[in-house]
Amino acid sequence: MEFTYYGHSCFSVLAGGKRLLFDPFITGNELAKNINIEEIEADYIFVSHGHFDHILDVTVIAARTGAKVIGSWELYNYFNQQGVKDTLPLNPGGKVSLDFGVVKAVAAQHSSSFSDGSYAGTASGFIITSKDGNFYYSGDTALTLDMTLIKSFAHIDFAVFPIGDMLTMGIDDAIQAAKFVETTKVIGVHYDTFGFIKIDQEATIREFSASSIILQLPKIGDRITIEK
Repeated sequence: MEFTYYGHSCFSVLAGGKRLLFDPFITGNELAKNINIEEIEADYIFVSHGHFDHILDVTVIAARTGAKVIGSWELYNYFNQQGVKDTLPLNPGGKVSLDFGVVKAVAAQHSSSFSDGSYAGTASGFIITSKDGNFYYSGDTALTLDMTLIKSFAHIDFAVFPIGDMLTMGIDDAIQAAKFVETTKVIGVHYDTFGFIKIDQEATIREFSASSIILQLPKIGDRITIEK
């Protein structure tokens, strides 16, 4: 599978011939100033929760690309009100078959609200299964024993976990999460964007390696290939 990193928790994966984009937050991220959102391709946009650093560029990218936007019931209603033309509700526990594969939404232990403070629904993660491979994006979350169920839903080729701590899992918990879902390949997100989630990247990679887990921290704009 082809993985492209756009900074913070925004990334895309080419799977089943479709471009899947997650949590678009680019124009508000100074670290991603070299990314032109007009060049980002998307067939689907998945939104894990309603915080500004996960939804900021959803409507603009959806309007240009015609991508289907998928998220919880509250996000579905919100984006409909924002004029997004193609939306699909998917709450934790729900599963849907699409033209690239199957998506199952799972619970994430995290708060979720819009910028005005209104409720944005339950935070989610997503399990994606396709002919090209399977992956788990936890969304913003704490470590939770619910993650032990992930391996029963799919064999996970790689996982995308937040590692910045303070607002989400930190390094130790993300390592444990990888063990829970039984993967040795992790891509880290949700770090360095703000002062309180900065990490020592080299030290973090070493910590994962000590647990026999390969952590990749691609630079913003990098495109990498992940084998099954």
